[in-house]
Amino acid sequence: MSSAMLLGHYGVGSLVVEHHRGTAIHPRAAQITQRTMEIFRTVGVEQIVRRRSAEQFVQDGAIMGVESLAGKEIAYYIANLNEGIRDLSPCERVFISQSLLEPLLKQRAEELGADLRFATEMTSFEQDDTGVTAHIKHRDTGETATVRARYMIAADGAHSRVRDRLRIPMQGRGVFSNSITIYFRGDVGPLLRGRNLSVIYVINPILRGFFRIEIPFTSGFLAVIALGDPEHPNTDVSAGLTDQSCLDLLHAALGVDDIPVKIEDVMRWQSEANTAERFREGNIFLAGDSAHVMPPYGGFGGNTGVQDAQNLAWKLASVLQGKAAPELLDTYERERRPVGEFTVEQAYSRYVTRTAPYLASKGFQPVAHDMNVELGYCYDGQLHEHPNESKGRPGSRAPHLWLSEGCSTLDLLGRDYVLLAGPQWNGITDIQVHRITEPAFPAAYGITPSGAVLVRPDGFIAWRGEGAPPLV
Repeated sequence: MSSAMLLGHYGVGSLVVEHHRGTAIHPRAAQITQRTMEIFRTVGVEQIVRRRSAEQFVQDGAIMGVESLAGKEIAYYIANLNEGIRDLSPCERVFISQSLLEPLLKQRAEELGADLRFATEMTSFEQDDTGVTAHIKHRDTGETATVRARYMIAADGAHSRVRDRLRIPMQGRGVFSNSITIYFRGDVGPLLRGRNLSVIYVINPILRGFFRIEIPFTSGFLAVIALGDPEHPNTDVSAGLTDQSCLDLLHAALGVDDIPVKIEDVMRWQSEANTAERFREGNIFLAGDSAHVMPPYGGFGGNTGVQDAQNLAWKLASVLQGKAAPELLDTYERERRPVGEFTVEQAYSRYVTRTAPYLASKGFQPVAHDMNVELGYCYDGQLHEHPNESKGRPGSRAPHLWLSEGCSTLDLLGRDYVLLAGPQWNGITDIQVHRITEPAFPAAYGITPSGAVLVRPDGFIAWRGEGAPPLV
């Protein structure tokens, strides 16, 4: 959905073949990072996402660990979801369930020209030098069709059939837990005791997992990733499940068994940390979970997919519109695969340190600052840094700076390259130029008052001239 929306934003129509009959029905909560909210701001859905988030979850909540919801507090991992990071972006982190988010993205994608085909599956495909041919079939009517496109994006999830058909292997740490998510209803508000909590990690002798609870605190889910002895746990959580065993797990995580709760559904899934060996095969590109799969610790997974989609969408648009040579598409894998692999490892490191210390003996990366992962990923070989340190360096994200009430430097960026410059840059007509007089601008972008930076359509710095323009 994100790929279709972003392709439309950059002026390219698309056909989406979706196996499911509609948007997501499970209320799986997703943390939307500042960077993803910036992308949503670009395409015009940031405000509606924020409003829907506020209807569903507490805002600026803490991320903490407990023995149980009613029991002892272990640690605060983040005291406030947006504390200390508001000066880095015009946007804030939010939580929103997929069941609320996907309809918003669907509507915007359709407004921008996408053709969405639900209850439709791709039965086969083949490609040649000039494009991809796909054979599709409606699941209910059996109606078939053959469609042709110059390029195809495989965003078909962790168990991607397209990736398998292309024989692209996954590399990494593999699967380390057969996990479950228990969706429930019950008035758990009293157990919160007035605490403003976004994510609650549960660590006790019975289970390890985490809660997300919706306003007005009468529904939510419990994800369980391990059972029993913390040193030698049972990670095959989904084996031998019964209604009673799920209820027992829920009571153990709540810390009480006298609150009436109803289990509405149980979903089985696997915790894994893997990255595709390559992100492209000819005219077909992998994006999202088909390209990288990570545990849900740090909330990076879906956000990384949106970033893939933006990086690829503007490049496809540039090539299809004759603005760039096809070789530009080679940079998609070159830029996104290292970032994807780094992000997978960072999610795994958070998984180990917060919930699964029994995996520490197998090694893990040092946990980088959240902002290095969310806003500080780079395309210049450095891979990541804190966003305050990049200062407009080519390959890094353009820094946010407020220019006037409600207007950020990021709001000046468009569907094509943009030059952000001091007032000396006159007479340039072949690209859009924004002359910025804000005194803080030069230092934020690592230039002198007479310098300039060229920003790509995805908001990353392409070039920086620290001093006066070459022609005056």
